[in-house]
Amino acid sequence: MEAIIYQVDAFTDKPFGGNPAGVVPDAKNLSEQDMQNIANEMNLPETAFIKKIAKDCFEVRFFTPECEVDLCGHATIASFYVLGKKGYIRPEGRTKVQITQKTKIGLLPVELYFENDEIFQVLMHQGTPEAFGKIDNIEEISEILGIGKEQIGIKDFELKPEIISTGLKDIIVPVKDEEVLKSLKIDFKKMDSYCAKKDSVGMHIFALDNSNESTVYCRNFAPSVGIYEEAATGTANGALIYYMKRNNILKSDEIIALQGKYMNRPSEILCKICDYDNKSVVKVGGKAVIIIEGVIKC
Repeated sequence: MEAIIYQVDAFTDKPFGGNPAGVVPDAKNLSEQDMQNIANEMNLPETAFIKKIAKDCFEVRFFTPECEVDLCGHATIASFYVLGKKGYIRPEGRTKVQITQKTKIGLLPVELYFENDEIFQVLMHQGTPEAFGKIDNIEEISEILGIGKEQIGIKDFELKPEIISTGLKDIIVPVKDEEVLKSLKIDFKKMDSYCAKKDSVGMHIFALDNSNESTVYCRNFAPSVGIYEEAATGTANGALIYYMKRNNILKSDEIIALQGKYMNRPSEILCKICDYDNKSVVKVGGKAVIIIEGVIKC
């Protein structure tokens, strides 16, 4: 059996930046074991497998080299960029096309934006934001991150790390500035054990840009699913903007999260939040670029 496959850098428009994902745009003939085998072979943070199930609805499943995960932001952006770029979804004169993505956490809208019939940006709606509690004892987190307790938090705000989900639970951790973010020395064994205890995928560490209210620097670590650092993380940055809103840090309804800097894979993740019917709606997205296309045998 053969399947068309792409490698895509998401949250960037330049090759070798952003976060790479594998995308199989037509996986209807693949078994779950085939999907896991392909993800193992690609050895990317995630590989997405897509099945068209209705005119404007696609089922997407996400696999790391180790296991299936319920949702993946950067692989969603990569997937729908491919579908728009390769004609699986056609604009038909529209500048915005909204379709539905079926995932393990439910049905989520995805918005594709076109200019002159060429796709240039994808925004995904994330799951309903949920908070699962603040973490009062920050000593263990500071030991995991290899920084002092006094370096956790943000000046002029009473902040604590908090478990947030917009599809996957992440521990959101504020730190004083970008220099602290750069200096992290992660104890991955302790992080893996701690995150398992907290039922979270990983930790998302962020610092504000004091010169630009709409910019945030961040790093993401998820050793429990085999990702020791990720260059761009859609779900965690969705959780981040909700954390910022809950804690009155947010100055507007959107931010640009800059991630991957210390991996030499700079990424820009656009995050938006708004309220409908007394509920917060989070969208995360950006650009993408295809860097490899071919056929994989399985």
